[in-house]
Amino acid sequence: MTTEQLRAFLQVAQEGRLSIAAKGLGLSQSGLSRQLQSLEAELGTRLLVRTPGGAVLTDAGERFLPHAQRALEALSKGTSELERLSSTPQGSVSLGTLHTVGAYLMPDIIPAFAQRFPEVRPRLSEGTAQALEESVARGVLDLAILSLPVRRADLVAQKLWEERLTLVVPRGHRLARQGKPVALAEVVGESWVVIPGMSGTRALEAECEARGVTPKLALETDNAEAIRRMVERGLGVALVPELMTRDHQAQGFDVVPLVRGPKRQVALVHRGEGYLTAAARALKTFIVDSIRAMPEPWGRGQS
Repeated sequence: MTTEQLRAFLQVAQEGRLSIAAKGLGLSQSGLSRQLQSLEAELGTRLLVRTPGGAVLTDAGERFLPHAQRALEALSKGTSELERLSSTPQGSVSLGTLHTVGAYLMPDIIPAFAQRFPEVRPRLSEGTAQALEESVARGVLDLAILSLPVRRADLVAQKLWEERLTLVVPRGHRLARQGKPVALAEVVGESWVVIPGMSGTRALEAECEARGVTPKLALETDNAEAIRRMVERGLGVALVPELMTRDHQAQGFDVVPLVRGPKRQVALVHRGEGYLTAAARALKTFIVDSIRAMPEPWGRGQS
């Protein structure tokens, strides 16, 4: 059984007429007939019957049709995989990240990647973990950096790092002046700046629910930089990952450690190696290697 025979059968099944199918395949009608006859002889059954109205699938043909389609799809994927393995990284690659990762980590990685792979065009977008996961599953994104757990079993997740969530407050805030860690339960009554769906927001909501109180939201935003600036301006406090506070001494907010504060685990997610282009594989490897070279808790300080 050959791919030419399968394509001939599928084309006739789709068009319903040998003359149209032959034209679509670039074959003569007699050549197409020979392909079909060879396939039927090999299978030992009739797949098609010619009628005045065109070619009609027999019962055996109807049963064989989905298997033939899957067989050609599998061959096509296998061929594409080999082509990707041997090709040079080029073209576009879509990466989705959590808001804080996009704002505070990707500027350390994407420029260096672009310098090393000038033929690749990264497209960066931000969103919540759930939205990013669904976008990867639908093929809208090639890669995503999001917080665990990943709910879909058909996705591949590679853990990148684990970090604490910490409290950021306006410079000189009373909680900073105390000079000691605080429990999240002690500060639920503060005014909060949040990104809905972010790890810190979920932790705050869980603590408030456990205590039967409603969080006072000074602002909801979808931008990590907006959180930082609003805290600096004194609008409220925020619960953010350590990643966002790496250079806080140079910024207008203070960091207050939390007693037994919540953590988040961050992973790189995709649909599997077989779905990644050479450009996507190059970006995936570059991200992993770059993070491993960073100091803890993001990396191990090794290249």
